Parts: sequence; C-alpha cells; structure tokens
Amino acid sequence: MHAVFIDASETLGSLFERLPTPLDLPLIVHRDPDIRPEEIPQVLFGNAPIAIIDHTALPTAIARRCVGLKHVIFLGTGARSYMNPEELAELGIQVHLIRGYGDTAVAECTIALMWAGARNLGLMDRAMRRGEWRRDDGVQLTGKTLGLIGFGGIGTEVARLALGIGMKVLAWNRTPKSHDGVEFVDIDTLLAQSDVVSLHLLLTDETRGFLSRTRIAAMKPGAMLVNTARGALVDEDAMIEALQSGQLRHAGLDVYCIEPLPADHPLTSLPNVTLSAHSAFRTPEASENLVQAALQHCRRIVAESLS
Repeated sequence: MHAVFIDASETLGSLFERLPTPLDLPLIVHRDPDIRPEEIPQVLFGNAPIAIIDHTALPTAIARRCVGLKHVIFLGTGARSYMNPEELAELGIQVHLIRGYGDTAVAECTIALMWAGARNLGLMDRAMRRGEWRRDDGVQLTGKTLGLIGFGGIGTEVARLALGIGMKVLAWNRTPKSHDGVEFVDIDTLLAQSDVVSLHLLLTDETRGFLSRTRIAAMKPGAMLVNTARGALVDEDAMIEALQSGQLRHAGLDVYCIEPLPADHPLTSLPNVTLSAHSAFRTPEASENLVQAALQHCRRIVAESLS
C-alpha cells in the first residue's frame, strides 16, 4: 500500500517528505501544483490506493480510471468544490477531510481583511504606488457589530479576536450553539444589525448561494462583507452591484466563484474591494498541522487495512 500526493507545492511537498516517520507507508510526492485532472491516473501509477489532493479537481469520470484508488485525503474541508464525494463513494472511494488545521490562520486573515476595509488600506496603498498622496477617512471597529454566519472552529476564533478588540459579536449557526460573549440571533437580525458580516460556512448544496440577492439587500446599509470560506456561498453578481451602489461599503475577499480570479473580472476593477488569493490558511503553522493530519489519516487507513 502506498500514497501519492498528486499536486504538491514546494512548501507542502517538502513538509510531507520531512515529517513522515519510518513506520509510515511509502509516500510519493508529485511536485506539480498545476497538474491537470486527466493526468491523475498516470501519476497514481494506475493502482495507488491513497491519493492526497490539495487543490486539483477529481471528476468522477477521471476517478473511474484510477483502478486501485480507495481513499482520497483532501487537504482541507472544501472537497465539494473539487469532486463529488457521493459519486466517488459509489465507486468505492472514500473522501477524507481535514478540519481545524488552520482555524487561527483563517481567523487572523478574516480580521486583517476586515481592518483593511475599515481603513481603506488597499485603496491608499494602490494610490501611493501611483505617486498620489491619498488620505482616506476610515472607520473604527471598536464598538462596531460583527455578524458571523457559521460558528465552527474558524468562527469561534474570529469571535475571540473580535471580542478582544472591543467589537460586539452576533452569530447565526445552522445548529444551536452558545459561546461566552457572543449573542446568537436569527439570520435576519444578524444582517440588519451587523456593521461587518463574515462568512464561515461549509459549501454544501444547502449553503450554495446562502448570501443571496435578497439577503445582501437586507444587510445594514454601508456594512462590510468578508468571505474567507467559499466564493459560491455568495450571489457574486448581487454583491458586485451592492458594492457599486454603496449598499456595501467594502468587501474583503479571499475566495471566489472562479479560481484563479480572471484578470478582467469585475471585482478587480472595484476600488472598494480587498482581494487575496485563497491564502487565508497559508501559514507555516497551519501547513504543518495540515500535513500531520493527512499523515494521521494515512496511518489510520493502513491500520484498518491490517486489522
């Protein structure tokens, strides 16, 4: 039994080669972060039972050609953006997710995007690089209301940081929860009262398009939106229109409906948007947590096969 990391970046590839112990199963690290889906069967040598995937799509039609494949370890929680777990299960392929590895990293990025929008940092930075001495008025976040849509590990970390800078924190979650200092409310109340709305939902068939045109219109006028979860949670056209009209003051975005974001995408020309390249989770600490968790999945799979 062996595993293949099919789309390793230099950073993650090096970690996978450095961290395994002699007791781990053989691991082949394929250093090609731009691998095309149709190349996957060849990279798996036709019979590898375990594929580790970072960001490459695995269409069901391609998976059928991976004869020995039994397990996909997806490096994160958003596997549905890249594959259909139910269809893979019908082929006898189990998809394993990794949760919690980057909660703090993503939460810190969420706060950074929120602060960048509040103080127009991206706009002033771009102006100064053009030789302009632009001085924009910002807003203070202390005393403002942050609304968290979804309250898992990342939402909990964002709440901790936001409470620490003196914000009032509201939250909505699909299942009942409680947390010190956080007021749980219905979604309509959250949208109407929040100066900043931050998304922290998994992308599923039920949550796709969750922040709809109607819900964006129901947000507090001049509110900011932060999305470090998944682009498809938001009606992108409605968001762009709200940014153009001023209904939304600013959007801080790390994720998009199309990735990589095309150079001519409307979001790239809006002044009141701060963009980052799906990198909220990218810290050395989070990367090591991610790799260790993936290796634990491998060890468990091997142990179960031997029992």
